[in-house]
Amino acid sequence: MKKTVMTPRVPRAQGAVPFFNLIPKPPYEFSLSAAIFTGGEPDIRTFADGTFRQVLDTGSGPVVAEVRSSGTTEDPALSLTLRTDHEVSGIAAEDIRERIASMLSIDDDLVPFYRAVHADPILADLSVRLRGLRVPVTPTVFEALTDSIIEQQISLKAARSIENRLIRAVGKELALDGTWYHCYPDPEILARTTDSTFRACGLTVRKGEYIRDSSRLILAGDLDVEGFRNYPDTAMVQAELEKIRGIGRWTAELTLLRGLHRPDAFPADDVGVRRFISQFYLGGVKISPGDARAFAERWGAWKGFAAYYLEVADLLGIRPAV
Repeated sequence: MKKTVMTPRVPRAQGAVPFFNLIPKPPYEFSLSAAIFTGGEPDIRTFADGTFRQVLDTGSGPVVAEVRSSGTTEDPALSLTLRTDHEVSGIAAEDIRERIASMLSIDDDLVPFYRAVHADPILADLSVRLRGLRVPVTPTVFEALTDSIIEQQISLKAARSIENRLIRAVGKELALDGTWYHCYPDPEILARTTDSTFRACGLTVRKGEYIRDSSRLILAGDLDVEGFRNYPDTAMVQAELEKIRGIGRWTAELTLLRGLHRPDAFPADDVGVRRFISQFYLGGVKISPGDARAFAERWGAWKGFAAYYLEVADLLGIRPAV
């Protein structure tokens, strides 16, 4: 855990350091793809005033990564600036560049997805109005897994508040330009986080145990969640995730979609997912998880991405024109 700071915390100013150009595969619409982060915390992750900001750990310390668009939907280009209070090696900077590119899914090819949902009037309409929207990915699979544990059986708003409190309580910090920035805690930190700290952040003792246990499995080499990226079979990965204490079907499916970017992962037990299907297709009639799974089969291997398009449409107040 963090040591008590006995001296006044005075953030140091530091100019911009490495700068990169990122070229997404078209179509790519930055404002739509980053919209899900609107209203986030400026010291952790947010999208505001045309800038996406994410605090990441290079291993030698936190870095503030800032992304802006300098292109169009059909000719996209992004600029990435890294800011920190320490020198960033070329290898570390390139690692951050790759992680941001992965987070924003800039290499995705949307054409197969749009083709797959073309026969669905609702999604065909949304794919035009949300053209270039990418499904984001968490910086690590571990983050997706931990967030999904926190979000079990509580509202997303409450979960986000708990996640942010946990990040600020135990995550690595960066003092920069008059602001303190905070990184998502890694397995080494969460493996030694105490019950009292988890409780102070709003977590139950049981959820704290699940997070601490999974962190310790990773440190011991008994769980390689990042290695699941190399498994092509989504069902196999889901089965492996569900072997972890505290990880059920819903948590595994969220981890697959958010952390492993699997378009066929569909968290039907999620209240929000069922609500989106209900309001866009069924006139507001409530449906069960089983009903949602059956309904989503029309989207085939793209059911997870289809659900995300419905979520963003709902977030932006878009209703289909059909």
